[in-house]
Amino acid sequence: MGEQELGITESKEHSPGDWYAEVVQKAGLADYAPMGGFIVTRPRGYALWEGVQDHLDSWFEETGVENAYFPMMIPESFLEREKDIVEGFDPEVAWVTHGGHDELEEPLAVRPTSESIIAPFMSQWIRSHRDLPMRLNQWCSVVRWEATETKPFFRTKEFLWQEGHTAHRDEDGAWTETVRRLDQYERLYEDVLAVPVLRGRKPEHDKFPGAHVTTTVEALMPDGKSVQGATSHNLGTSFAEAFDITYADEDEETRTAHTTSWGLSWRALGALIMTHSDDQGLVLPPTIAPKQVVIVPIWQEDTKEDVLQYASGIAADLEEAGVRVHLDDRDGRNPGFKFNEWELNGVPLRIEVGPNEVADEETTFVHRPDGSDHVVDRESLVDETNAHLDEIYEKLYEDAAENLAENVRTAAETSELLGTIGKHGGYVVTPWCGDEACETVIKDEIAAEIVMVPFAEDDRAERAAGRAADRDLSGVEPEGDHCAVCGDEADRVAYFAKSY
Repeated sequence: MGEQELGITESKEHSPGDWYAEVVQKAGLADYAPMGGFIVTRPRGYALWEGVQDHLDSWFEETGVENAYFPMMIPESFLEREKDIVEGFDPEVAWVTHGGHDELEEPLAVRPTSESIIAPFMSQWIRSHRDLPMRLNQWCSVVRWEATETKPFFRTKEFLWQEGHTAHRDEDGAWTETVRRLDQYERLYEDVLAVPVLRGRKPEHDKFPGAHVTTTVEALMPDGKSVQGATSHNLGTSFAEAFDITYADEDEETRTAHTTSWGLSWRALGALIMTHSDDQGLVLPPTIAPKQVVIVPIWQEDTKEDVLQYASGIAADLEEAGVRVHLDDRDGRNPGFKFNEWELNGVPLRIEVGPNEVADEETTFVHRPDGSDHVVDRESLVDETNAHLDEIYEKLYEDAAENLAENVRTAAETSELLGTIGKHGGYVVTPWCGDEACETVIKDEIAAEIVMVPFAEDDRAERAAGRAADRDLSGVEPEGDHCAVCGDEADRVAYFAKSY
């Protein structure tokens, strides 16, 4: 890649779609596959997914979850045992009808989700109350054959995700599990990806097929669209009844289990890229960046040896301290090219070392998000590096939180709702009667939908402590108690937005 090709040519503000695609490709995260709707994930992009996986996996393990793996092919008869799953996913299911030249006796679905293949085995493995709760998770890919334009990580026919599946003795156990996973997704976005989220539930008509309640975390992108960041479903007893997941209680009475499922896909990477990156390229928080620090030595021929020795010592100290660091000592590229390349690739902190730094026993720190530079003494290097990485994280989070706070507005009637979304994007909070037809009016007019209904004050999910639950959104409660669309009595509010 030559210097002319290195930079980003599109504008995030004026053409966010083209800008996003360019960042993904030029930062080496993904390429488009020859089949429409699929992407090839490059090592740097996959490293981001592994970072997400490492954090979630450790939290899952701490809370009793065990990883497993189930076949990607699901017999048609298994899928049909849960009628809501079939109806909900039928247009998106890819089918295998032949093995080699032979037609299969029964078509196999390429998993759009795995409840229908996991539930039958839960039924076999659960016999007694002593087997509960059972908590399983798998990391895998799923296929949903959607006829939409490919947007890497946001919208592809095949995508990577994790899907957790659990069984519990009663409703309380299942609901506690549902909220626990929502908490962990919120923690990932807020404490790892530096993306603030709002939490709530999906409206009844937009629940996961077969679910009793679907909860969600929603992230607002800089272009004013919402991303469904992750979902956690309380499935009640619907799947347990369909697949006969029962257990014997202490009195040897047969009871039906309550189940949950919960998942996060690599859409989280799309939200990460879209939220923080800029017209210079990728921007990553230090928590998830494959390389947190790059050291760029600057030398003339007569100072090369001293500068490289000094830079190597810095790299060794940081590596020993657990910092993910790279020393760029390439001969064939000048410092300016290296600066631009590492900015494009999103490394959070650049350390510049030249003969002046060597002489003064100092280093120059440059923050990726805003280009601010700081002179740091060599002897305090490790502590200062960690402090600056924390500061960079806070900068990214605060910018995203400010964008969210500024883009939650209210509306009390249809024209105000349509006009606000049309002009500003973002979330518009409005009284809602609960009727899907009122959402349809808005969706048909401006392609916005209800992305979230906040938890009610008496909802047990409100007991969950979380940054999003406590976020100050004062002033966003809409006036009035009548639905903004139809005028009927409204006992809840809804967050409308355009979404990915």
